[in-house]
Amino acid sequence: MATHSRQRYSLNKTKYLLEPELQNLEATLKRFSDEDARNVLLLELALKTGGRAQEILNLLKSDINAYDETILIRGLKGSSDREIPLQRQLFERLLKFASSAPGEKVFNISYNRFREIWTLYRPAPKKLHCLRHTFAIRLFKKTKDIRLVQMALGHRNITNTMVYADYVYSQSELRKLIL
Repeated sequence: MATHSRQRYSLNKTKYLLEPELQNLEATLKRFSDEDARNVLLLELALKTGGRAQEILNLLKSDINAYDETILIRGLKGSSDREIPLQRQLFERLLKFASSAPGEKVFNISYNRFREIWTLYRPAPKKLHCLRHTFAIRLFKKTKDIRLVQMALGHRNITNTMVYADYVYSQSELRKLIL
């Protein structure tokens, strides 16, 4: 009987936004936030919550908590649900947009349309999912708290989250030793 040892997922610079790419994206989003409110909001939510594209598209008006200024992200792919706080300015824009959206869903677009929007705004030829990785790496660098990153991403198994700690650690240690 052949056993398949699943190769552990590894991060590299093609899977998240580098600092200049991130700054470029944030500047572009800021520039278009009024004239392209929905699309900018979608991308900012992906970047600031670490939610998967489909998790953000599944956002319901009832998932928005005005008291705590959080959104409930309903986990997919075996992920846990999680409540993510938003910066006040982003939260207020989301609330305003959601109040004018017809029906219970906040964003009524397809996953493919979301990917097309990303293609218009992306600062480098990277996948939409890179926003989730960028969020996780930034959160880990800021907090050094792998458990917090696990909760924010909705990972049930800490092993899935360890790729971020391993990556950040190996990059910083190599830098110290080599440079």
